[in-house]
Amino acid sequence: MRHFGHIAPEVRQRLFFQEPCEFEADSPARLLAAALGATLYSPATRPRLADDIVKLAARGVVSMVLCLEDSIGDEDVPAAEENLVRQFTELAARPEADLPLLFIRVRVPEQIPDLVRRMGPAVRLLSGFVMPKFTEERGMPFLEALSAAEAASGRRLFGMPVLESPELLYRESRVETLEGISRAVDKYRDRVLALRLGVTDFCSSYGLRRAPDMTAYDVQIVANVIADVVNMLGRADGTGFTVTGPVWEYFRVQERMFKPQLRRSPFLEGKAEELREALIEHAMDGLLREIALDQANGLMGKTCIHPTHVLPVHALSVVSHEEFCDAQDILRPERGGGGVLRSAYTNKMNEVKPHRAWAERTMLRAEIFGVAREDVGFVELLAAGIPG
Repeated sequence: MRHFGHIAPEVRQRLFFQEPCEFEADSPARLLAAALGATLYSPATRPRLADDIVKLAARGVVSMVLCLEDSIGDEDVPAAEENLVRQFTELAARPEADLPLLFIRVRVPEQIPDLVRRMGPAVRLLSGFVMPKFTEERGMPFLEALSAAEAASGRRLFGMPVLESPELLYRESRVETLEGISRAVDKYRDRVLALRLGVTDFCSSYGLRRAPDMTAYDVQIVANVIADVVNMLGRADGTGFTVTGPVWEYFRVQERMFKPQLRRSPFLEGKAEELREALIEHAMDGLLREIALDQANGLMGKTCIHPTHVLPVHALSVVSHEEFCDAQDILRPERGGGGVLRSAYTNKMNEVKPHRAWAERTMLRAEIFGVAREDVGFVELLAAGIPG
């Protein structure tokens, strides 16, 4: 699989200075964590889930979570488990199908070994499990169950803890909770692929819900938690983990209070005014702004609940030609001693030592999502990825 693999090769060649790399479920964890991109959630109860997965992969989805938790009712869990086993077995019978990375969001640790056992050989299609309301106390049994299921099945399985508990939100318990989470995930570092932020649960603790023309960063209680999570768990010194962006809840807006947040000029240059109007109509201007703020605050990838959210996340994850040139210059071997240099675009200062971690992160993103040509922006990437 590869990002933008669903568009024609000649179109990719026109858009990319460096095309996105290919990867697979057995690729190194560091690569997969960056490659998650827009992780699309789907209820595990869908009767044609196998067909849905294949169709979504053909539309550019590279990671999915099949949910047994909040997206379904308590009474539906047994049927949803049976459906998952059946749908994975059906997918396993389609060896020609291109599939995304597949994860299951469970409710309790006991579901992990049980589902792995019931799937039998079809477990080869599973990349891991999403673990809800993760704290040290509640999370360790999930990680222990994951380790046992991996040993029993012989299949490498990853965990993705969801950070969404009230203890993490409340100021008086946040640092202690983060320290506990850090101990838990560090113990199972090789099995933790990424940490996911559950912002909807954070908002619910205070009866809040952000409007479609506001981002998670406009809700200060939420923004403070995101900052502390990245501060303690997302460091670039080798101790941190990939932290993914929060879910965007909207996909169509009937009425709005504030002006659209998408400037007109990039779309006029790309002769894509209709695309701009469609994005605004479907609340995508708020999503695009939140994606940009995710990246500025150290997050990578995003939880998504609608297929239309996938392409914007991926388009804004592509490294610009300017970013690529800066990162290359900073990482040149002869620059190992540090120093300051003018950027290739002659519009900024690149300070080698302070910017090195940024450059390394940018080059990883360039490998996964590609580098746009000098004259290609996110408008062209969005337009090219929309099915005709």
